Amino acid sequence: QVQLVESGGGLVQAGGSLRLSCAASGRVFSINAMGWYRQGSGKQRELVAAITTSGSTNYADSVKGRFTISRDSTKNTVYLQMNSLKPEDTAVYYCNAKGVLARDDYWGQGTQVTVSS
Repeated sequence: QVQLVESGGGLVQAGGSLRLSCAASGRVFSINAMGWYRQGSGKQRELVAAITTSGSTNYADSVKGRFTISRDSTKNTVYLQMNSLKPEDTAVYYCNAKGVLARDDYWGQGTQVTVSS
């Protein structure tokens, strides 16, 4: 099992910045990718950004150029730096970790990000 603990959400004005953190513990050696998803009110959960253990990243088109995902392997922690935030970025943000096996798919509890106009 892998446990994920998120932090860093909150309320920010449009144009502002926030940094989310996700610390992994447990069977971290089984993880080969981590990412951030979000779910707005009445919307489906969507991928925001992901990073593999080799450092490859991918982003949703809506956040490219504004958000940056990074990781600190010594701390088993992934970060999401969010700049130039927009009201449409308002959502619950979830950390996710995936392993090689389909069963190795773990989620954090979620952290609320609210961007006011």
